[in-house]
Amino acid sequence: MDQHDLNHEFPEYREQIHALKLSNGHFARLFDEYHDVNRHVVRVEVNAELATDFELEDLKKRRLQLKDELYDILKSHLLN
Repeated sequence: MDQHDLNHEFPEYREQIHALKLSNGHFARLFDEYHDVNRHVVRVEVNAELATDFELEDLKKRRLQLKDELYDILKSHLLN
């Protein structure tokens, strides 16, 4: 199973992720939501939780949206 937590997705930003979680409330909320959605996806994929194919697809789309938004914040933080 693929690792989708942000430290595996963006290992080069590990320090920035930690710093932003502490200093940026919006980033911290998105981070928490991303990991909640990711855990939900994993639970469905390992059959620990039931979901339709459509529900799983929606969860994966939401995870991707959150990851993109978090990445945008990380990039803009590095430019400042």
